[in-house]
Amino acid sequence: MIKVVIAGGTGYTAGELLRLLVHHPKVEVVAVLSRSYTGEDVATIHRDLIGECSLKFSATPPKELYSGGVDLLFLTLGHGVSPKYLQELNPHPSTKIIDLGNDYRLGATYKGERFIYGLPEKNRAEIKEAHYLANPGCFATSILLSLLPLAQNSLIKNEVHIHGITGSTGAGKNLTESTHFSYRHANISLYKPFVHQHIDEIEMQLFSHNGGASLQQSGESSSPELLFVPMRGDFTRGIFTSSYTKIEGTFSLSDMEQLYSSYYSLQPFVHLSKEPISLKEVVNTNRALIYLGKHREYLYITTAIDNLIKGASGQAVENMNLMFGFDQKEGLRLKGTSF
Repeated sequence: MIKVVIAGGTGYTAGELLRLLVHHPKVEVVAVLSRSYTGEDVATIHRDLIGECSLKFSATPPKELYSGGVDLLFLTLGHGVSPKYLQELNPHPSTKIIDLGNDYRLGATYKGERFIYGLPEKNRAEIKEAHYLANPGCFATSILLSLLPLAQNSLIKNEVHIHGITGSTGAGKNLTESTHFSYRHANISLYKPFVHQHIDEIEMQLFSHNGGASLQQSGESSSPELLFVPMRGDFTRGIFTSSYTKIEGTFSLSDMEQLYSSYYSLQPFVHLSKEPISLKEVVNTNRALIYLGKHREYLYITTAIDNLIKGASGQAVENMNLMFGFDQKEGLRLKGTSF
């Protein structure tokens, strides 16, 4: 058993993390930290945990966090908060950290040690040895899973056009005009075209040398441009991305299906579908589904994930399993419902 603390415990990702960890056979959650709900039952905020979790929110970290008695600290804080929070918290050096925010995804360090980018389908070996880990962004996860087999085989030579749509939970729990029911219901809208915050981490993982600066940033050469247009959807959870790029030379769809099947053959949560996919097949699971198609010289890839599980908390548990030598699927054998 490992002992775990969750900091910033009131948001959607924290709630999903708790839902996965309360029944994980090798984890004990010893504290859920929140300054705004100190002393309240965790289940009063995360209502789906009624009868499943008896913990209360605490503003004060447990003493074990400073003595080496806590094995892992999950940070489920707002973007931009983690570095200052860690400086104030200063946990014991033996405590491993998984940050679900975006502060450490581009190679930032903590106490002189770089955070490993936690995409198991690319960095599995590094994750197993990681002490500090940066969980990928939700859109980044879907897009990287779409394009990694091409990038690893040097097949991305031209710009990639990407369209993605996400549910309202992707914007976090705090209510804004664009997450309000009156706005979202029976509506779709565009946001941050071409400048989404996940583009940098996607480029770094696709076109970098060993997780360093991207080729474009380093000036070694120009990497193909990623033209990403994200949208808000009229649903609560899930991400569906559709990408296409021109492939140089002749290729067959069966060749590409074989390339993707080979790349993901040892990855337990990524599956290539022979039929077109939809969100319902992955919601409430840690799975990613990929479907390939061909139009003339273009390959197009559609990918579906649950933004809160494979795109956030489920992937964090997957990374935890790898970091502590557990079965990668432990606590994540979840079946969705397609109706």
